[in-house]
Amino acid sequence: MTVLSTASFEDFEADARAQGFDEVLVREWSADLVLEEHTHPFEVQARVTRGEVWLTCGGHTRHLQAGEGFELERGVPHAERYGPQGATFWVARRHGAVRSSSSP
Repeated sequence: MTVLSTASFEDFEADARAQGFDEVLVREWSADLVLEEHTHPFEVQARVTRGEVWLTCGGHTRHLQAGEGFELERGVPHAERYGPQGATFWVARRHGAVRSSSSP
């Protein structure tokens, strides 16, 4: 579990961009939404700012609430389940080409 210390979206965005994330946005999730296992073509660093989510990766489920954060590497299979109030996240995404092990 990652607890992020940034107090405002502007701080979160500045920190994320300084770390090389190229897209920073606010995501709203509906109450009781369930997203079955899926992947993303980008890395994610996120902070839950409202509500709660259960994030399942590699057979382990984490219950995240407002003020807590998480990171996901590109291509990692995961599932999401949102609580009865839905949730809001601040999300930073890092896009770009995936480097293969044979790349210089």
